[in-house]
Amino acid sequence: MNELERDLAGVAASHRAIEASLHTLTDAQAASPSLLPGWTVGHVLSHIARNADSFVLMLDGARRGEIAAQYPGGREQRNADIDAGAGRSAKELVDDIVRSNAALEASFAATADHGWVGEGDSVLGRIGVGELPFRRWRETVVHHADAGLGFACDDWPNEYVRIELQRMTMLWDSRASMGLTGLPSAALAVPPHTRLAWLMGRTEIDGLEPAGLMG
Repeated sequence: MNELERDLAGVAASHRAIEASLHTLTDAQAASPSLLPGWTVGHVLSHIARNADSFVLMLDGARRGEIAAQYPGGREQRNADIDAGAGRSAKELVDDIVRSNAALEASFAATADHGWVGEGDSVLGRIGVGELPFRRWRETVVHHADAGLGFACDDWPNEYVRIELQRMTMLWDSRASMGLTGLPSAALAVPPHTRLAWLMGRTEIDGLEPAGLMG
């Protein structure tokens, strides 16, 4: 299995995990606070769905030989779409997740047949479409835990944690003063899932300031 196949399998598994966890979602749960400051569970679920749609835009554009914007209206559109969808009923939110997951998986399959050629304009800059499966895997795994519905950072797939921890550690090292690379000893002393959660701003480690790598 190559990296793309691995990432696509990870996306499919994370999609099914989210859908299964939402089977009994109630309107009250959807309106309740998530683990992200200022966001309800509805905000998190709307973001997951709109992220899928935004990836479809980039993938479909790449297959046409175009460089499509992830959010044509920029961050303002992204934020407005999330806010607009956050207050929907549990059924509407779940149906949106299932629909958008399926649409993205279909677009991934079409892009694989096309050869993963092309780029898109993400909110963080130009990106090759071959990177999108891993980014979707990240979005779904991390935000599944952010929803606070019983799936936590300790439940992140081991393979995802292994790969992401390498990436985040490299990012940490790249931002350190010259010659001062390497994670703090306190971070190295905790389990990999906790270390990654700290690097991604999802948990605290005694004696350490926030990693400050996200946002």
